[in-house]
Amino acid sequence: MTAAPSAEPGRTDPGGGKRRPRAVAILAGVALVALLADLVTKHLALAALTDREPLRLLGGSVYLSLTRNSGAAWSIGADHTWIFPLITIGVVGWIVWMALRLRSLPWAVSLGLVLGGALGNLVDRIFRAPAPFHGHVVDMISLFDPYGQVWPVFNLADSSLVCGVLLAVLLELTGRQRDGRRAGRDGDPAESNAAQDADQRERA
Repeated sequence: MTAAPSAEPGRTDPGGGKRRPRAVAILAGVALVALLADLVTKHLALAALTDREPLRLLGGSVYLSLTRNSGAAWSIGADHTWIFPLITIGVVGWIVWMALRLRSLPWAVSLGLVLGGALGNLVDRIFRAPAPFHGHVVDMISLFDPYGQVWPVFNLADSSLVCGVLLAVLLELTGRQRDGRRAGRDGDPAESNAAQDADQRERA
């Protein structure tokens, strides 16, 4: 009986291919949770804050103040609302493309947060007044001032996007790759070739 070959130095973990479905599932799950949380909070804000004064919380550190924003932060690009849905669709397409080789669970969380936040605001842009692809985003969280004078009024989709981008920056700085490797430690040519071989075997 021939013994099973042991893993050689520089070879990719044979279980790496199994991590891709798990990473994609985590990405989709995080995105769905972020999207649903954004939609629910916007619905509650419209129901509870319409035609009301801002609600003061935490001694004035946070205010719930309902606004509708046609642009980006500080209403940048308010006269070109149609651009933002196109940018978001491009971001969504990029994340879907990235998911094809995704094996890193931390990267799955990061991309899921970005995807969920992007979709949350895209729903507003497409389906809310005044018109499709010109819809105004519902914002309701203001820091230190009831009317966004200190920081732009934002929503959970914006928070999800920011957290996802910050996590992505941290992962890049620590050398974590989206395919599960670690730059500077596992990034030698032999392992790169092994990773490509694993991809080919998985697709076969």
